[in-house]
Amino acid sequence: MNEMTYDALKKKLLITLHETPGIGWHTIKKAVDAELWAYERELDAASFAAVGFRKDQAAIAARRWNERAEERSEADYRQLGAVRITILDEEYPDLLKEIPQPPWVLYAMGRIELLRRPAIAVVGTRQPTAYGRHAAGQLARDLAASGLTIVSGMARGIDSRAHEAALEEEGGTIAVLGTSIETIYPRENHSLYRSLKQKGLLVSEYPLGTPSRPGMFPQRNRIIAGLSLGTLVIEAAAGSGSLITADQALDMQRDVFAVPGPINSPKSSATNGLIKQGAKLVAGSGDIMEEYRFMLGACGGTGVRKAEEALETFSKEEAEIYRLLQNSPHTADELHELSGMPFGLLHSVLINLSIKRKIEQQSGSIYMAL
Repeated sequence: MNEMTYDALKKKLLITLHETPGIGWHTIKKAVDAELWAYERELDAASFAAVGFRKDQAAIAARRWNERAEERSEADYRQLGAVRITILDEEYPDLLKEIPQPPWVLYAMGRIELLRRPAIAVVGTRQPTAYGRHAAGQLARDLAASGLTIVSGMARGIDSRAHEAALEEEGGTIAVLGTSIETIYPRENHSLYRSLKQKGLLVSEYPLGTPSRPGMFPQRNRIIAGLSLGTLVIEAAAGSGSLITADQALDMQRDVFAVPGPINSPKSSATNGLIKQGAKLVAGSGDIMEEYRFMLGACGGTGVRKAEEALETFSKEEAEIYRLLQNSPHTADELHELSGMPFGLLHSVLINLSIKRKIEQQSGSIYMAL
């Protein structure tokens, strides 16, 4: 058997078993450890049973192998624009191979090359404050502009804000789904899902048609942490799912970062707690970049340069208001008091900055920088 055929059979077996209901990670490992693909092209139930499969698992595995289920489903992925990446493939991220129970197969749509770039995970609450949204947008944009790929879970709140901010930047962004690759969740993220497919990368470990169940979302958090050099937590309450990702990052001996918040804010209790436990406090992207700048070479610092270039395109009044909003969100009344601008001029400046997508208005007439 030549090497190409050997590798092709091994990949086929991994995909077939991974996509067979009732066969989990440890059962697949039995087939891998026994190099089951190396002995027979037409594997039968006895072949699988001999390496430790239960009788029911052996029967369904043999049937799907001999029915060429992997080949028949390939057209469905091709039509969707998705690819299957096994742990054997060059595209599979090296960092992900190092985690406990790395996915045997990843399903991906978009910029596959992002899997090979240095990445940082950004996670947090699904119901952020204006402060949290601002921090997530600013940090994700600056980090991606500096060359780091932003990894998150496409959940509402901090996850979505981080993806949106990083999409147009050099580092790009990866969304690790807690559903199969064709399922958009939450439904309100339909537009973000489409943008990620076109400009970023969507990743899942679940085959097409996998029914959603609650345990899938905590399970995907290990992939978010596993793809990343470190995990940044922005606004998380006690018991938050973001803490699962942070704990997994620590277990993987990866870095954990946290944005501090008000001491009386329940949504900052977990992030402040992480800092007390040794997570690195992040007040700006530089606190993270100083850990990884050596990996990015000439890319480092582009986020700062872009911000400076953006200010050069502003009028004097726009630059003043933008700088105020970079420090913290404000209402129009607060901006009027801080800047001394007449209300008419201030209103015009706020409209122009909104059109340029440099700021956005939140509920309560609060403005924040993007």
